[in-house]
Amino acid sequence: MNGMKLDDMLKAFFIEDIGDRDLTGESIFSEHEAGTFSFWAKEAGIFCGRAVIERGFRLVDETISTSVLKQDGDQVKKGECLARITGPYRSLLAGERVILNLVQRMSGIATAAAAAVKETEGTRARICDTRKTVPGLRMLEKYAVRTGGAFNHRNGLYDAIMLKDNHIAFAGGIKQAVTKAKQSCGHTIKIEVEIESEEQLKEAVQAGADIIMFDNCTPAQIEAWLPIVPAHIETEASGGIELETIRDYALTGIGWISLGALTHSVQALDISARVEMKGEVLHGIN
Repeated sequence: MNGMKLDDMLKAFFIEDIGDRDLTGESIFSEHEAGTFSFWAKEAGIFCGRAVIERGFRLVDETISTSVLKQDGDQVKKGECLARITGPYRSLLAGERVILNLVQRMSGIATAAAAAVKETEGTRARICDTRKTVPGLRMLEKYAVRTGGAFNHRNGLYDAIMLKDNHIAFAGGIKQAVTKAKQSCGHTIKIEVEIESEEQLKEAVQAGADIIMFDNCTPAQIEAWLPIVPAHIETEASGGIELETIRDYALTGIGWISLGALTHSVQALDISARVEMKGEVLHGIN
């Protein structure tokens, strides 16, 4: 992850939540009171968000110290301590919710990605994500996908050409769309074409697509149509694929399986903050 970009994101999130001040924290605690609380896993999964904890609390208050006990990608058990954070009560409580929200979501995505990857064991298929991310969180969500052992599809509209049904319809057909794309893009840009029928598949192959996406196709259709695709063209299955059906798609011989569910409807991992120690800030605490 880009640390500078992460800091900017976190600052915006804190400003949204804290506003001018934390009215609750400032009304009941002095600036000198300090203690420690910890993040605990309330269910098993894959941890992700170490940098969010370390950089996030530091942005809220430079005197806060953090000890993250897990690395990104580590498996965690229910009841395990993930991190301990020490500092002024006001600062701990001001940063807690934003940081927990992000770590829970990132860990949920990493956990889902790991489960999906497990379903492809023994096959050539690889799992990747989509652009169906929460606006503003794409860098974090795609990092979490990688942490879970899966891969990233394109990051945005800017780093790959993907000709979907509406592009093809507006252009007048697959051949026309691919031809126009090849004329305008450089040699380092790949062109992916979405197909839904055998006829479209043949047209995409003839047009010179670099990647062909089998959209909303059944495993039986994909298995029957894959022999049409030359070995140099990458293949991808997408659309309506769930954890329970991943293996059926992987066994067809497809190269990639893209899952929007890794980010658009993932369940956050349940993590909570628990107070461990209360006390007064000593002079020079850091």
